[in-house]
Amino acid sequence: MRTLRDVKIGETVKVKKLTGEGAIKRRIMDMGITKGIEIYVRKVAPLGDPMEVTVRGYELSVRKADAEMIEVEE
Repeated sequence: MRTLRDVKIGETVKVKKLTGEGAIKRRIMDMGITKGIEIYVRKVAPLGDPMEVTVRGYELSVRKADAEMIEVEE
């Protein structure tokens, strides 16, 4: 199982599944991250949190804890 947190800078991946529950899952979906969407990893902060990604044509910062709940595939 590969999560968004494991993706390297410059990679584009496709969302396979969201593993969060309740309000956390809803918040991730409200940011535009849903099954089947492509995510491009632009930058990662020096300590790894947060990471900046491009989703649906806009830039978004995602915390490590949230990135671990997003399963991805190549």
